[in-house]
Amino acid sequence: MTDRIRTRFLVVGSGIAGLQTAWRASDHGEVYVLTKRTLKDSATAYAQGGIAAALGAGDSTELHRQDTLAAGAALCDAAAVEVLVAEGPDRVRELASAGANFDMDGAGHFTLGKEAAHSRKRIVHAKGDQTGAEVARALIHRVTERPNITVLETARVLDLIVDGGRCCGVRVNVAGKAVELIADATVLAAGGSGQLYRYTTNPLVATGDGYAIAHRAGVKLADMEFVQFHPTALETPENPLALISEAVRGEGAILVNDRGKRFMSKKHKLAELAPRDIVAREIFREQMAGRRVWLDATKQSRTFARRFPGILALCLARGIDPRRDLIPVTPAAHYMMGGIVTDLAGRSSLERLYACGEVSRTGVHGANRLASNSLLEGLVFAERVARDAVNQPRLKRVPRRGDWKVATLRDRGAAQVAADEIRRVMWEHAGIDRDAKGLKAATRALETIRSRLTAGATEEHNMVETALLIVASALLRRESRGGHFRSDFPKPKRKWKGKHIEW
Repeated sequence: MTDRIRTRFLVVGSGIAGLQTAWRASDHGEVYVLTKRTLKDSATAYAQGGIAAALGAGDSTELHRQDTLAAGAALCDAAAVEVLVAEGPDRVRELASAGANFDMDGAGHFTLGKEAAHSRKRIVHAKGDQTGAEVARALIHRVTERPNITVLETARVLDLIVDGGRCCGVRVNVAGKAVELIADATVLAAGGSGQLYRYTTNPLVATGDGYAIAHRAGVKLADMEFVQFHPTALETPENPLALISEAVRGEGAILVNDRGKRFMSKKHKLAELAPRDIVAREIFREQMAGRRVWLDATKQSRTFARRFPGILALCLARGIDPRRDLIPVTPAAHYMMGGIVTDLAGRSSLERLYACGEVSRTGVHGANRLASNSLLEGLVFAERVARDAVNQPRLKRVPRRGDWKVATLRDRGAAQVAADEIRRVMWEHAGIDRDAKGLKAATRALETIRSRLTAGATEEHNMVETALLIVASALLRRESRGGHFRSDFPKPKRKWKGKHIEW
């Protein structure tokens, strides 16, 4: 028989959304946090740009709302956006009070930056370009100091336990041991799916597990075609790619091709600060024309080290000095706008199952996420999830203990080959520029890959399943909108305005 653990609250994931949920829920009962590798492995720690919130003079929640809706290309949920911008400032202040060391001026006010498609300076930073790492540090400290929070590392969730139309917990491989974790409230905060693509800024753990796990349990998902590609990852032979924050362009850096020609000024009125999908697509087009693209930040030579110490260090480690050298950049898969459909309390379509963070589709991002709204969404909706989950009554009945074993993956090398094939297929056919022919080819290729996978290749199974959801959604949406661009349907269509593809 498998091991069984009983808890009040269960959180899957250790990024900003999972940690915030665990911390806040722990005031009301025992919490288990499951993380696939270690507590420090999440996309949150990679976030450079910061947290967007209307905290500065001349700014307002109304302006933040308008900017978010504009970026979302007529697919945002207006009520969710209102929650995000209205509650965001308080969540940021609370995080600062909880120990996150954000950058402040001499008067004790947040030092605010500006990023693409924001009408005001409203980006809160920590240590210049290390916001995510500082947020993760502060929340990890809060979580680990709570005696009623238990963290299980090397815990790979396999499937939800569903009984009588409600979620009762998860089946999980904990360091090779089969474990059933039963909870009164289960929260999926499992992160994104950037590792489905050949080029990504996401950590190795971002293999789309949460989407696949939820889909297998019949949980409603939506907007899976909307993948955001960050325009400026550092072009190196690495996985993941290092991110060159949007904030660098916000401070005045420009994009040039290998002919030294600046091209964004003729493509959009906001030039380098145009919405991410537009900038990424124009860089991609330069590349398809055989030209490399570079970010020129040399005019910031005097301030670069102070403003972007982390980016300077990672560039110097690769033989590039942004204070005098051009920075080679490429678009890379960065963020999934779609995911598990939730209401304003983070409840999914399955009773007792919640979702927050990147794995969720709250409706705040629509077709294209506004820069630095992701960490904010994690904070705001994790708080809402925790507040609602504590009201869940205790399970009166749980399913009988299962008798199952963790499948052994006998050839990890072969499985890694499968993962690399998935990344190649998705980059070539379901990436920045899509069309029906390529998407159909991707479907065939992914089905073939799936047919060859063994039972123990759990990440690869999840990668294929999530990839197929993205491809199928992209094939159905016969228009271009936000992060979804189809060269055979290059314009947005009125009949698709406000329409969501659900699974």
